[in-house]
Amino acid sequence: MAGTSRSLVAGFTGRACILGAVPIARKEAAMPKRNGPTRRAMLQGTALAGAAAALPLTGRAQSIPKYGTTKFDYEVVRTEEEWRARLSEREYGILRAGGTELPKSDPKWSDYSAGSYHCRGCELPLYSSDWRAPLSHGWVFFYHADTDAVLTGLDRGNPYRGDAPQMGGDADLDPKRTLIEVHCRRCGSHLGHIVYLDGNLVHCINGTSLGFTGAA
Repeated sequence: MAGTSRSLVAGFTGRACILGAVPIARKEAAMPKRNGPTRRAMLQGTALAGAAAALPLTGRAQSIPKYGTTKFDYEVVRTEEEWRARLSEREYGILRAGGTELPKSDPKWSDYSAGSYHCRGCELPLYSSDWRAPLSHGWVFFYHADTDAVLTGLDRGNPYRGDAPQMGGDADLDPKRTLIEVHCRRCGSHLGHIVYLDGNLVHCINGTSLGFTGAA
């Protein structure tokens, strides 16, 4: 698994939840745009960026075709047509194109019901409600992921949003400006980022990326 690291129960967590996140925008399908600073601009120079820089830097997986060049053999592989048939436009924009939902746009951010969370792309169990972090910033926060459930990678910026220049390789990345992204270990779908927020190192996850099964 060159360029990829596993996240254990005490390990790292999720991507698209960043203060000042911007709505998803793609060339193929126009999505509503939000005025003001971009997601990345809001992060740079903050404690969140410092936390990301302190974590191990790993290569971005190829399963999401808009990102990186590092090859990794995922258990679940689908064509673009199959992904689009399986997911809604909103889900595709986040899980497969690496977008970020607007804060408080998915109801799971404030629902602390007991149960488990799974990947919307392949149903792999990812998180437990026992690990929810009670933060009120509008995304779904966890202290930990399930063992071997997620992988981490470098977030080089989404070429469909144009919020950061595209860089040629890991050697070009500025650790102070690079975010740690979290994606599903089984299908490579984007989940969120690792952030340092309100004194906690947490997985900041898009609710759209998750399915939920309530406790029996």
